[in-house]
Amino acid sequence: MHVCVLGAGIVGLSTAYELNQRGFKVTVVDSAEQVGSGASGNNGAQLSYSYVQPLADPSIWAQLPELLFSAQSPLKWRPQWDSQQWLWLFSFLAACNRSQSARSTANLLALAGLSRASLDAMRAREKIDCDFSNTGKLVLYSSQKSFSAAQKQMRLQASMGCEQQALESFNCIQIEPALAQYERQIVGGIYTASECAIDTLKLCTSLENILRARGVQFVLGHDVLRFTLSGTRVTEALTKSDSIEADFFVLACGSSSARLARSVNVSLPIYPIKGYSVTVDLSQSDFAQNSAPQVNITDASRKIVFARLGPRLRVAGMAEIVGYDASIDRHAVAKLIATTHDLFPGLKACPVSQAWAGLRPATPTGVPVIGKRADAPENLLFNTGHGGLGLTLAFGSAVQLASLVH
Repeated sequence: MHVCVLGAGIVGLSTAYELNQRGFKVTVVDSAEQVGSGASGNNGAQLSYSYVQPLADPSIWAQLPELLFSAQSPLKWRPQWDSQQWLWLFSFLAACNRSQSARSTANLLALAGLSRASLDAMRAREKIDCDFSNTGKLVLYSSQKSFSAAQKQMRLQASMGCEQQALESFNCIQIEPALAQYERQIVGGIYTASECAIDTLKLCTSLENILRARGVQFVLGHDVLRFTLSGTRVTEALTKSDSIEADFFVLACGSSSARLARSVNVSLPIYPIKGYSVTVDLSQSDFAQNSAPQVNITDASRKIVFARLGPRLRVAGMAEIVGYDASIDRHAVAKLIATTHDLFPGLKACPVSQAWAGLRPATPTGVPVIGKRADAPENLLFNTGHGGLGLTLAFGSAVQLASLVH
């Protein structure tokens, strides 16, 4: 049986890997010339298995004025003449209630647990080198109100099996000494010892090499324009110059998934949220190596994350609802760099490279769209809408998706 996977980011490639492991013939199609070129390529690199609380949270209502109007807000919204944007926003606000947030958290934690086991099994089998680390994650809070809310979420997740610790500021410095000069800005932190990080682009490239060696076909640089239907089934995916026939088609192309779904009259609840990253080179001195964190760090107030990738530090964050504009805003990049120097002043002399922006495909509830839909052709499956958790959830999503192909 032949399965065509549309999308060569981490979600599409992990899906192709799982399908290949189960003996299916697989073709991977992507508009980009290289795998991992979309939202995956230079993302935040954190495997946040215990930090899956969706953006749609009841606390959003009280934060809205500051989020929308503060110059320091990590959120930017540019209204569009686009009904999809407004529909997504209204659905998002409707999901900002306690019961929906708890349901979404439970669903995402279960999927994250499956994903951890699946990725660990793949790494054990394939012995790939992707700058993987398991030094834990420390989320920093700068106000007592936000720290108290985080502890409440920690207790909810404890009931679902998560092991986390609430720490005072001095304990945070014991966990990560590189934060010593920032201690006065820290009210408290939530530490999870089991969290990890990995270079997603290296992971994508490794998966491509593995899959090519096992006979998976890659059609890169070909943008799928639409599907051809015969009755209730898709028969082929059409590009400008080619057509790909298959028994099943998997839509795993991130923010482009909504457009392609509309070609077969399926409306996906997905809209892009733009994020940025930079990469700090730590290789030039031992001082830089010692001034950078070993533990994954998240600045909760500024929504900026730090992940150590060998001799580099990945810094990522921001959330912009600005349509499908993937251009790089120099002000957003400057904010990432300034926050890095604020938390880790010893890195001010380190070169910064790879300023990057990506469009993360988000659903209003934060729960991805995985599997079949009643309003879709019977052989068209979906694996998209992971938001900022694409890396974290990719391998679990692949297992769930692949189990439906038969």
